[in-house]
Amino acid sequence: MRTVWWSKGRVKLIDQTKLPFKTEILEFRDYRKLARAIKGMRLRGAPAIGVATALGIALGINYSKASSYEKLSQELDRIIKTFQRTRPTAVNLFWACRRMREKFQENKDRSLKEIKRILIQEAKRIVQEDIDCCRRIGKYGASLIKKGSSILTHCNAGALATAGYGTALGVIKRAHEEGKRVKVFVDETRPRLQGARLTTWELKKAKIPFTLITDNMAGYFMKKKKVDLVIVGADRIARNGDVANKIGTYSLAVLAKEHKVPFYVACPTSTIDLRLSSGNRIPIEERDIREVTHIGNRPLVPKGTKIANPAFDVTPNKLVKAIITEKRIARRPYRQSLKKLFI
Repeated sequence: MRTVWWSKGRVKLIDQTKLPFKTEILEFRDYRKLARAIKGMRLRGAPAIGVATALGIALGINYSKASSYEKLSQELDRIIKTFQRTRPTAVNLFWACRRMREKFQENKDRSLKEIKRILIQEAKRIVQEDIDCCRRIGKYGASLIKKGSSILTHCNAGALATAGYGTALGVIKRAHEEGKRVKVFVDETRPRLQGARLTTWELKKAKIPFTLITDNMAGYFMKKKKVDLVIVGADRIARNGDVANKIGTYSLAVLAKEHKVPFYVACPTSTIDLRLSSGNRIPIEERDIREVTHIGNRPLVPKGTKIANPAFDVTPNKLVKAIITEKRIARRPYRQSLKKLFI
C-alpha cells in the first residue's frame, strides 16, 4: 500500500481523515495546499511527513517560474519555510528539508530544468528508501518477538505513517508474515483516534488478529498478563534515547515498566536527532482544542472549559528497552549506541 507518492507532476496521498470509512486520494499541484494538508493531518506520521515534505519541495520547485539559480534558491527558501511551519515535533520533516536543500546546492552549476529533474528524482528516491528502510526495521524487530506474542501498540505507526510499510506496525506485520501468530491490542489513541481509525484498518487488511481498547485500559490488560510487549513508533529521538511520540506513549512506558513488559520503539534513523542532548529540548506541538472538545461538530464539554491539547509526550530513555532501526537494534547506553548508527 502506498501512502504518498509522485505521479505525473503531482503529489498524491491517501486522505487519512476519511479513513476507515472511505479511501479517498488527494492530488496536489500546489505545494502550499500540500503543506496545509500536512498541518491538517490528512497525512500524518513522522516518516510520512518527511517523505511528503521532500515531494512537496520537488513540487514547488518544479512549477517555479524563477529565471535564474539565485531566484530559484530564494523560491526554495520560501517553500522550505512553508513546510517547516506545519508540524514542529516530527524531525523527519526537517531532515527532508536539509537533504533536498543539499541536493539543490550540489547541482547549482546545472541548468534550471536539470535541477528540477534532479530534485524530483531525489524525492522519489526518498520515497523508495523509506519503504526499504521500514522493511529492514520490520526484519530486525521481528527477531524480538516470540511465537504467540500479544503486542500492544499506540497510535498508528504502520504503512499510513510512512511511505508504505510501517515502523512499529511493520515489525508486527513481519512477525505475522513469519508465521509467529501474533495478536495485537490497539489503543484507540485520543483525541484523534489514530489507533481506532487507522491501525485497526491496516491490521484488518493484513488479517492480523487485534482487539481495540481505550487508552485507559492498558494497565488492566498488563496486570492480567495479557500483554507480552509494547511496540510504538517515534516522531523524534534525542541523542540520549529520550523518545517523543504520540501523547499517551509515556503513560504506556510507565505501565510497562511497572508490569515488567518490554517497551520497544521502532523508527528510521532519520527520526533520531543527535543535535538534541535530551528529550527536554524536543518541541511539543499544541493542537486545536476542538480535537478534545468536539467529535465532528458535536461538543462534548461545557462551554468555557479550559483545555490543553499537547500532541506528543516524551518517554525517558530509562523506560525504553531497545530502539529498532533499519541499521540495527540500539540498546542502552543510548548516547553511544545511537551515535554508532551514523558512523
